[in-house]
Amino acid sequence: MSRIAVVGLGNMGGPMAANLVAAGHTVTGYDPVPAARETAARAGVDVAGSSPEAVTGAEVVITMLPSGKHVTDVYAELLPAAPAGALFVDCSTIDVGSSRAAHAAAAAAGHRSVDAPVSGGVVGAEAGTLTFMAGGAPEAITDAEPVLAVLGKRTVRCGDPGAGQVAKMCNNMVLGASMIAVSEAFVLAEKLGLEPQALFDVVSTSSGQCWAVSTNCPVPGPVPGSPANRDFTGGFAAQLMLKDLRLAQDAAAEAGIELAMGRRATERYTEFTERDDRVQDFSAIVTDIRKGG
Repeated sequence: MSRIAVVGLGNMGGPMAANLVAAGHTVTGYDPVPAARETAARAGVDVAGSSPEAVTGAEVVITMLPSGKHVTDVYAELLPAAPAGALFVDCSTIDVGSSRAAHAAAAAAGHRSVDAPVSGGVVGAEAGTLTFMAGGAPEAITDAEPVLAVLGKRTVRCGDPGAGQVAKMCNNMVLGASMIAVSEAFVLAEKLGLEPQALFDVVSTSSGQCWAVSTNCPVPGPVPGSPANRDFTGGFAAQLMLKDLRLAQDAAAEAGIELAMGRRATERYTEFTERDDRVQDFSAIVTDIRKGG
């Protein structure tokens, strides 16, 4: 078993750390939020007093942080404190530039590194069924895979440093745009008198089938496990979807290309979150469409 440090014990990092403990690894963690530290401690994580303290003696360092600046700032603290040759696995969803900067800093400090953003949300983190999109040197990804296998059901090798982040932002741009289209379809069906279950039965077995229908259906009933059945609590927050859509738009601007559907999805989620700032699953945008938003 490995000595693993987890920095960032929030809604995603906390359950991931708990699953590593359950698998028999020695896990030390840190988070600046007291409640996150307390929850992790109850799951058997040895909570450190600081992020550098957490990585002392760690063979693998997993980070799950909100933004690129958080990652590069924390890496500046962690890299000197970790043992030589430690494997850094950043599971945050951040901009490609920051991810590549983190890789470069890790290499300069004598460490290996992988960017491995995730798909699957809080439910996947708790169940250990995440999908990881991995970027980095092939040998570093190989070394990370046994640990990632505890946390998820699949690791996709995407390419060089930063490639995992590219894959994640592209995937979530598709997801954000498709959820809007699916939500509009269900609202139109309601207005025209078609029952949601009937539309689901057609779309889920026809050319409109997609994850936003079959797994995260935005109306209650057809998919019992979707957030729509629990007033859109849990799942993947609309604010996080907006963050990922903005990352894609920023990357598109840097690349000099226009992504019309991605831009409109970004605008639509901006409008939604400004009108309703509650933390809800991103499929809650159906409520805004239903109101004529």
